[in-house]
Amino acid sequence: MSNTRMTKPMDVWITILALGSLWGFSEVVVNGLIQRAGLPFRAAILTGIGFCLMAIAVALFRKPWMLAGIAVVAILCKQLVVPILHVSVLCKANSCLAVLLEGLALAGAVSLAGRVLLQRGVARAGTGAAGALLAAGAFHYLGIRLAPCQYLLSFNRPGGLLAFLVAEGVPWAISSALLFPLGYRIGEWLEANVLSLRLRQPVAYYAANAGLIAACWAASAVAIAAGF
Repeated sequence: MSNTRMTKPMDVWITILALGSLWGFSEVVVNGLIQRAGLPFRAAILTGIGFCLMAIAVALFRKPWMLAGIAVVAILCKQLVVPILHVSVLCKANSCLAVLLEGLALAGAVSLAGRVLLQRGVARAGTGAAGALLAAGAFHYLGIRLAPCQYLLSFNRPGGLLAFLVAEGVPWAISSALLFPLGYRIGEWLEANVLSLRLRQPVAYYAANAGLIAACWAASAVAIAAGF
């Protein structure tokens, strides 16, 4: 599925839909499970998962713009709360903003890293960490203005950006530095092992992707209706 072996626009868009749906599923279901379990570093875990999924797309296609598309699909999945719970689109404003900024920030970091990602695992970890820190910094500035909750407002003070980066940005960066390389390796494995299925059994390949996408959205909808 590399840039030279898998270039059909349909494959690119299906990958965006599949990975974005998986990210949206994690933002709904995994997020709810973490909250119910009372685990710490919820935002860092979710950020790392998102970066892992976006890394798969980077390994497969080397197209940074895809990451923004994956983030948008995840946001749309999160916004199932609007028709299901009949709430405002602003109900998830800041969490959706965070997802969008993560996609945009990682796209920028991947673009700057360039071909070094193909050669060095350390560069992949650094790219994940840099993207997460950039997203956290942008979120501190924009989140306070979009939907200022009490927690964010506690950082609206002199030195607040640095405090927010220490409290949130560093955990996001550590999680992403660990999971972005993992996602990249998964993408390399998919390139080596799944491409043959697409070539030999295209119907099965596209049906499997369609089933994955539908399952993620259905599970997210059920979870939202159940109060996740």
